[in-house]
Amino acid sequence: MTIAVVGLNYRTTPVEIREKLTLAGCAFQIALEDLKSLTQSPAGNQSLVIHEGVILSTCNRLEIYVEASAVDEGIKLIKQFVSKLQNLPDSEIDSYLYQQIANDAIQHLMRVACGLDSMILGEAQVLGQVTQAFEDARAAALTGPILSHLFAQAIHTGKRARAETPISRYTTSVSHAGALLLLEKLPQRAASKILIIGAGEMAVLAAQALKRFAISEMAFVNRTYNRAEALANDFEGRAMTWYQLHEALTWADAVVCATGAPHTILYRSDLEGVASQRTGHPLVIVDIAVPRDVEDSVRELPNIQYYDIDDLQSVVDTNVELRKAAVPEVEAIIQQEMARFLEWYRGRQVTPVIKNLRDWAQNIADEELLETLGRLSDADERTRQLVSRMAHRLVNRLLHEPTSRLKMQANVGNGYGYAHAVRELFALNDGEAHECLCDEGYCGLAGTVEQVSNPCNLQCILPYTTGQTQ
Repeated sequence: MTIAVVGLNYRTTPVEIREKLTLAGCAFQIALEDLKSLTQSPAGNQSLVIHEGVILSTCNRLEIYVEASAVDEGIKLIKQFVSKLQNLPDSEIDSYLYQQIANDAIQHLMRVACGLDSMILGEAQVLGQVTQAFEDARAAALTGPILSHLFAQAIHTGKRARAETPISRYTTSVSHAGALLLLEKLPQRAASKILIIGAGEMAVLAAQALKRFAISEMAFVNRTYNRAEALANDFEGRAMTWYQLHEALTWADAVVCATGAPHTILYRSDLEGVASQRTGHPLVIVDIAVPRDVEDSVRELPNIQYYDIDDLQSVVDTNVELRKAAVPEVEAIIQQEMARFLEWYRGRQVTPVIKNLRDWAQNIADEELLETLGRLSDADERTRQLVSRMAHRLVNRLLHEPTSRLKMQANVGNGYGYAHAVRELFALNDGEAHECLCDEGYCGLAGTVEQVSNPCNLQCILPYTTGQTQ
């Protein structure tokens, strides 16, 4: 069984392809059902290849995580699945798809959850998207023990990264940086009156940032009054018409300019009268528009503090560098959490054989104990208990060292070979076929050497001795 991911993102794929493959609403639910069909219905006479799956779909990535018994065939099926999402020919998307397996796939998911693979380094939103992807897959009965444990570990890793490092603490949004700068310049920000000029995305982001800092008095001005009114309703502020702009500037303690106008909307002449009325009470103006909304010469006016997007960009650039400096700390956390997951994951290779080995030994001990106690018919109850306890302790002591060594070998990646060797040496049968790593299909362990038509050889049991790896 192998964990694998097939995907595309903003690094590998142009937006015109990404937007075709963005899954939301009904399309996402249909995709989940289609993926579920791959985990339930083998193709033709072939055995089931994909056992678990999760779809992570955002505006900047589409990734399909699976747990597969035959990794090459599983990746092929997932690539076909992606092509069929929007009936795109393989030739159109194949060059954009990346694939990772085993440890690389595990590490990739953890880096995604931590925001290291995002367009904006350390973004917080992606952790919620990873969590939602897992919840959706679980609700669709697509996840089992492997991916459930992996996604839980990845989500925990993302939370640790944000709690223990500054990877998400410094804003990289110009709108947010503008709001923070504006608040920094206001001596009594909670009681301040903020005017937002514009009603587009940048204006909305600025208003959201201000609202988070408990700014209660906000007014909105836009050339289209209905849009200003809609924002005012959303943020419990007031809407003012474009003709009330001078009145709004006089009212405000600070202004955020965020229109999409192709030209200047606030000239020096518009602000001279406002500035003269504000002795000892400067008007803070943050201009996040491109092209700029405010004439640059307003900097020369008394009682006006003006900051444009270049002033803000320096703040954002500094913050990006601070986030980059946190990357090694995040990578260290990822390595720690990967080690924990791999210890659990590799342990699954030997847990069944350890149980089978203990059952085998205990059954023999029980048989011998029964026979011995039958011969000790005159023994008192205490003696019989001592003999029973000795048999139980012998089983535990004899199996302690091989059990510990099996777990140790599993933790360093040799679990498959050692578990296979124990099955072969002790003729253990757990009722399942076990994939053979030497291209022999499945090993026919049937419980006794005589029943094995094609017994495993050394290359099968310990493939690493011939240079092969799991």
